[in-house]
Amino acid sequence: MQQEQQQEQERIWDTETAQRYDTPGTGMFAPEVLGPTVQRLADLAAGGAALEFAVGTGRVAVPLAERGVPVSGIELSRPMLAQLRTKVDEATLPVVVGDMTSAVAPGTYTLVYLVFNTIANVLTQAGQVECFRNAARHLSPGGRFVVELWVPELRALPPDRQATVWLHEPGYLGIDTYDVLHQQVVSHHVRFDPGGGRRAELFRTPQRYVWPSELDLMARLAGFGLESRHADWSGAEFTAGSRSHVSVYRLAGG
Repeated sequence: MQQEQQQEQERIWDTETAQRYDTPGTGMFAPEVLGPTVQRLADLAAGGAALEFAVGTGRVAVPLAERGVPVSGIELSRPMLAQLRTKVDEATLPVVVGDMTSAVAPGTYTLVYLVFNTIANVLTQAGQVECFRNAARHLSPGGRFVVELWVPELRALPPDRQATVWLHEPGYLGIDTYDVLHQQVVSHHVRFDPGGGRRAELFRTPQRYVWPSELDLMARLAGFGLESRHADWSGAEFTAGSRSHVSVYRLAGG
């Protein structure tokens, strides 16, 4: 089953996806999004080295390394890694090719981080627990594991309906379809010509949604305790209405 899931992730994050992933200056790459993310991670690294699970094209890792934090990565998709290599070389940002639930990067770190909902790409609870255990394996005592994750929006799901529209704007439509029995969701990203053209492009990403309390239990199983939780990277208060969270877990022994 794990091998099948790895193959599915490799199919999703293929060369075509990798080449269009970066959107410099906009979306996830906008300064107002990226700046607070990098600042918070640099502070949490506390002068030590950082490891990014699912480092991708280096959206966060490259500017974090430019801040003087030694950064390494683990990445399953070779096409995503190829895009990263157009920005920095192996000496600047070493990367191990493999699954973040089990791959081991050399060295010991004060910070491991997993951003932009990526833990949800692991489609089983057992696999998500292994993410925490693998983070603990890489950390020095008292080190931190940071997870950025969306909050399941089941309150927006009408009775007997399986789908929600979570974003609509010119040229883009985002739809989530839920399997609440198995805690699975598929995000459908539809991009089309806002000028009225007939062509549309569909990109699907399967995920396993996780409640914050479930994430905290996974952390405890791996030897972590929750240190803080905020609604975003700038430190906004996490409330019942928050749509996402940045949770910082501290490994015992520090």
